[in-house]
Amino acid sequence: MPMTIHVDIVSAEGAIHSGLATMVYAPGEMGELGIAPRHTPLITRLKPGDVRVEHDGGQMEHFYVSGGMLEVQPDVITVLADTALRAHDLDEAAALEAKRRAEDALAGQSAELEYAKAQAELAEAVAQLRAIEKLRKMKGK
Repeated sequence: MPMTIHVDIVSAEGAIHSGLATMVYAPGEMGELGIAPRHTPLITRLKPGDVRVEHDGGQMEHFYVSGGMLEVQPDVITVLADTALRAHDLDEAAALEAKRRAEDALAGQSAELEYAKAQAELAEAVAQLRAIEKLRKMKGK
């Protein structure tokens, strides 16, 4: 039996996942992180994107996070997300519409605060669409 690590994924709405994994992949602020059991302790911010939890036997579970924090301890990984959803619950039509609205807002905004908000909304919509695309590719294998 391979070594495992406990993974908790929590958002403001509540816990979305709690269980054992053999590997976890997360969109860290400085790039993609791969975390195995007994990883060195770490705390980092997360970008919007796909968190993948690999289970014994190679099964992969996908979650979308809109950002947040990741804490790694040798025996537990905690994802504290602003928003977290199971990837299969993502709504592609809503994400495409949000992307379109954000792009329109970027084209028409002059105030710095509105521009920053539109950029953040665009990044979140694009991250959702990437998570949907990754899930499609995994299903196609």
